[in-house]
Amino acid sequence: MKAKGYLVFHLNLAFSSIEENERVDVIKKCYHSLLDLIEQTGIPIGIELTGWTLKQIELIDNTWVKRFKRLLSSGKCELIGSGYCQIIGPLVPFKVNEWNQRLGLDIYKEILDCKPNIILVNEMAFSSSLVDLYSNFGYKGLIMDRDNVRSALDLENAPINLVPTHAEGPGGSVLPVLWSDSILFQKIQHYAHGDIAIDNYLNYLNNRIEKGETLFPIYTNDAEIFDYRPGRFTTERPTHPEGEWNRVKSLLEAIILNTEIKFCLPTQALKSSNERKEKLISTLTNAAYPIPVKKQQKYNIGRWAVTGRDDFWLNTMCHRIEKHLSKSQINNRDDWQELCEFWASDLRTHITEKRWIKVNNQLKTVLKKYGISDIFAGDQDLDGKYDDLIDVIGKYGEAEIALGHEEILLTIATKKIKLELNLRRGLTINSLAFSSHEMEHCVGTLPHGYFPSISLGADYYSGGVVVELPSQRVRVSDLEKVDPKFRIKDNGNIEIYAEVNTQLGSIIKVVEVSSDKEQVSLSYRFSNWDKIVGSVRVGNITLMGQFNDNKTKVACYNGGNHNEIFNFSGEFDHTRPASSLVSSSKGLGTTNGKIAITNNGKSINLLWDPSECAVMPMLQNTPCINRCLSRVFFSMKEFDDSAKFPSNIGRFSLTIAAS
Repeated sequence: MKAKGYLVFHLNLAFSSIEENERVDVIKKCYHSLLDLIEQTGIPIGIELTGWTLKQIELIDNTWVKRFKRLLSSGKCELIGSGYCQIIGPLVPFKVNEWNQRLGLDIYKEILDCKPNIILVNEMAFSSSLVDLYSNFGYKGLIMDRDNVRSALDLENAPINLVPTHAEGPGGSVLPVLWSDSILFQKIQHYAHGDIAIDNYLNYLNNRIEKGETLFPIYTNDAEIFDYRPGRFTTERPTHPEGEWNRVKSLLEAIILNTEIKFCLPTQALKSSNERKEKLISTLTNAAYPIPVKKQQKYNIGRWAVTGRDDFWLNTMCHRIEKHLSKSQINNRDDWQELCEFWASDLRTHITEKRWIKVNNQLKTVLKKYGISDIFAGDQDLDGKYDDLIDVIGKYGEAEIALGHEEILLTIATKKIKLELNLRRGLTINSLAFSSHEMEHCVGTLPHGYFPSISLGADYYSGGVVVELPSQRVRVSDLEKVDPKFRIKDNGNIEIYAEVNTQLGSIIKVVEVSSDKEQVSLSYRFSNWDKIVGSVRVGNITLMGQFNDNKTKVACYNGGNHNEIFNFSGEFDHTRPASSLVSSSKGLGTTNGKIAITNNGKSINLLWDPSECAVMPMLQNTPCINRCLSRVFFSMKEFDDSAKFPSNIGRFSLTIAAS
């Protein structure tokens, strides 16, 4: 079978580091040059752009739109879908994802009078829920990064023909996948920028052909990086004097002359891929890689969740608007369009200061319009009269409170809960048990010496806080001795309050024990803290008992309206740094603020409100002989190359409930 190649150029006028007044140059230098390439070579090309970008081009330079429409009607190129805005689907609620697709398709119809058959996963940030979403809107296939999916499925050393051909969503939808290839598109960029010779590229390509590959994603990335520099990095080299679009053209022509590859449109490539008799269907994800993303590991989901100028704050405010619109049953097109714009990925990475200030002002105006509070962080003072520890031992409300030997462990027991808190370690949870679980410990502390390996020779607490500021060489936790205060709330629940003083400010912790339900809540406030650049992980949960084995499953929403279910087994650690400059490597979306952990018909539910604190959950599972360290972390902040600006860390409340 003769080898085929396809090209998809991604157009994005919202590119994070491009100022508004530079968009005219981008259209002239990049977008018109792309159409020139199609007209001069006759090579069929896919062009992917959001509805928002298409509208902006029409406003700035309608001649480009007219040229594009002519090429579309002649079949020399094709439209690849995206949505109204470039949004990280696994991080936003399903309703926002729906509106983003609906609005995008409407604009394609309005301006281009056509509907795309294939959609490119925004930023290649994939969750299986997106398959159901795309299928619901009539797409016939999707484009996703192959390299990270191969890594996720442990297929990096396997032949290309063993990579899945179809993606399956949790709702049962199945779509064929047209793969992107990070190495291939980066090599095109390297040649265009003058970093490799043409023979180097052709030898690499022919070597892959000789190994039996027949379908090549020659280029599936940005158009704005040829003959233009978006300005993300101070180290960006000048444009090549020969003209980078000219070099792309010469390279594509050299591929035609020096390889057996024949170029085709992406839909033709997808059809060719689908002609395989054997269809390999997969969710493309697992607990180790719940949300595969493009390129190298520094581009993990944390990049748009809890880094940037202030992703954490921005995502929380967007959740507040979505909650208001949904609760109020507001279906006004303009309101949801505005929210999609606020949730655009480019506001969350290398956005310029000028654009950031503008977005901040616009967002605060919208919050005010809806009567939504923009208060993000705040102190929690003692509310009402609190009792001292000495006064609560014994019967206290609906609970029995006891102080253990050497006054280390505090036990609070109700008819439905038994909770042990460590007074020498900042009210961390030593053990938690629920009546429906036969009072077997499900969350708690695995002590130093529990694991036979010295690599795990530490205490693994639950409910703790760890803050790391690498640039300041500072690491702060809440593992200090505390003097708790107590009160019985109006609803009968028992509230335990403690303050931990650190060099960065106070950590105020509140533990609330339900008087009649199987639930315990943990609340964290960071009193008088300055804005920081670093990682902040709170409410860290260590699983125990039956939830600490390889039959445990984790379920959560990642941008869809069905749970994605992962086996909590194998070895992985989302908190592991991708490099010395990138503090984490994986994470979950959990767009509804709920993680369900199940085993043998029993469940622990971890609950929070993303509109109050849009944390990014992370998982760890580390087997050790016949034992295992299984943990859930909640990140309020991580750092990477986009996190250059100090920002607030807010406050967080987590509920642990049995079901």
